[in-house]
Amino acid sequence: MQDSFTDFAAIFVYLGEAPLLWLTLTLGAFLAAERLYQFSNRFALLNPVLVSSMAICIVLYGTGTPYDAYFRGAQFIHFLLGPAIIVLAVPVWRHRAALWRARFAVLIALIVGGSVAGLSVIGLSVFFELDLEMAAAITPKSVTAPVAMGIAENLGGAVSLAALLAVLTGISGAVLATPLFNAFGFLDWRGRGFAVGITCHGVGTAHAFQLSSVAGSFATIGMALNALFSAVILPVLFLLIYG
Repeated sequence: MQDSFTDFAAIFVYLGEAPLLWLTLTLGAFLAAERLYQFSNRFALLNPVLVSSMAICIVLYGTGTPYDAYFRGAQFIHFLLGPAIIVLAVPVWRHRAALWRARFAVLIALIVGGSVAGLSVIGLSVFFELDLEMAAAITPKSVTAPVAMGIAENLGGAVSLAALLAVLTGISGAVLATPLFNAFGFLDWRGRGFAVGITCHGVGTAHAFQLSSVAGSFATIGMALNALFSAVILPVLFLLIYG
């Protein structure tokens, strides 16, 4: 027993001196949040990404740890985002027949969803008289974070704020989408997934895969197509109104 305690203490000391502490914290927080989510029968407000993010923020704030120090330890997870996105092509290929059959509906939903997402934010920015930098950062909130950052930068917005808003939008969508779909009786996994992919990008897509592989496949397509569509249409809409 004493040996086990000594070994555990030695591991903790090592992690405390090495950046692996934050990698361990991140993985542990997410696994615990995922277990809580499953135990609660997938209660929307206990979304694993939301809960684990809040837990990590509390730890960082409580210990006075700067984000840069945390990121140096957890950056291996950031590195894995690239391979994870590529792996999303596997379920998309498996459901390619369903995707092809719904191609016209997908195209219409993309145009309507992408345009409304952009126009609604730009309209609210004008209504509340936000300055150009703030409006440019908010406009691409429904686009996946790397593309949103590029759009915001080209429009003269704050890149860091654009990334934050994109992540918050994804988490909010993952929490609210399923209850809203259920409340309105919208049960088609194809439509649910595609809508989540357009508006909630990566986090929403991960949530869609938790519910259905069909929903996840359509969410992946929605996320990718909306990134391309928004990169073209959002700057045009923004300049027409704010020009």
